[in-house]
Order: sequence, then structure tokens, then C-alpha cells
Amino acid sequence: MQIAIGLYPGFTALDAIGPYAVFTNVPGADVVVCAERKGPLADESGLLHLDLTHTFDDAPAPDLLLVPGGLVTRRLAAEGGAIVDWIRAAHETTTYTTSVCTGALLLGAAGVLDGLPATTHWIAYDHLRTYGAQPTEQRVVIEGKVATAAGVSAGIDLALTLVDRLHGAEVAQAIQLGIEYDPQPPHDTGAPSKAPAEIRDLVSAVMTEAEADLMSSG
Repeated sequence: MQIAIGLYPGFTALDAIGPYAVFTNVPGADVVVCAERKGPLADESGLLHLDLTHTFDDAPAPDLLLVPGGLVTRRLAAEGGAIVDWIRAAHETTTYTTSVCTGALLLGAAGVLDGLPATTHWIAYDHLRTYGAQPTEQRVVIEGKVATAAGVSAGIDLALTLVDRLHGAEVAQAIQLGIEYDPQPPHDTGAPSKAPAEIRDLVSAVMTEAEADLMSSG
């Protein structure tokens, strides 16, 4: 089984690395990390650089496709390009086509989400609607062969859910224990419906400003 994680400059690291940590523990899985070009690729902070050895052409028909989010996704989704073309073509034969966080906007741009319930980072619900999706605050949404996860850390939940579906509960449980995924955060504010209004406003303002700066500089 080939699992392809498709990247682009400016991706959010945990969106990809969380699922990667799960999928690389699946027995017999061929995990491919790919992008438009081989070579160094930086995450959105510019601090993490991956040296990629595979392109999208090396994984034209993966069994499972996953794309992470990032502040740059709104621009990538609007402009199209290599990663959107790859999603659109690969989706025809995947067992699962999946996204984490605002990676859902890339699925939407590829025409994958039209008319489907889906999730993404809460800050991007309105953007997601423009692609015909029906946003929901659920942490993981699976509709047919399309699976979307909420923001950032939800990618781990998504990956474990897919492993459960594809390989059974014992494998998923073993991987969860192996990576000791037992989240116990100090505050129960990890979803917009749980966070105080002033915290939501703060995070929304910071992220909106960061995205605006990115769009203007691009």
C-alpha cells in the first residue's frame, strides 16, 4: 500500500509530520513524501527544511493521498498548480484522498469536496464553503473515500482513524500506544466552541494578519 504525503513550500510541519509518524508504523506501508520538485523544501516558519527525493510524478496513483495545510493554501488553491493537479489526477484511483487543516482548501480546488461535509482549521470555514463543501467542527470527517481533519494536531487523529479502517483496531491501537498518543492538554480550549471569545478573537486576529502579510508579499 502506497501512502503519499504531498508537500509544498510553506506547509505547516505538524500537519504532515503527525500523520507521517503514524503511517510509517503501518506494516508493509510504502510511505512517500513528495512535492513538485526534489531538493530542499521549507515549512511555513522557514526553520524546518526537508530534503525531498520524490516528486509528484513518482507517486501518480497512491492508495492514500494526504496534503497538509498552511497559511499559503488559500493562494495555492486560488492559483492552482502542481499540487492541485496532482490531487485531481490521483483522486481518480485512490482508496482515500485526505487532508489536514487548510489542506482541505487544496482538495476543494481539485474539485474533491463539492457537496460534501468536510472540516478544516476553524479560521478557514468560510474559504472552504467557496469550494462547495459543508464545513463542520468535527475533528475528523470521512465521507466516502474523502477524509478531512481539523486544524494541525487533528492529523494524528485522522491517520489513526484511517489505519483503523484499513488495517483494523489492533494495528491502530498498537501504533497509538507506540507513539504514546494520549493527549492531556492543560486547557480544554482546542476547538472554537470551547475557547473563550477573547481567545478566539486573539487567535483569529493573529492568523488573519499573518495570512494577509503572506498574500501581500506573494
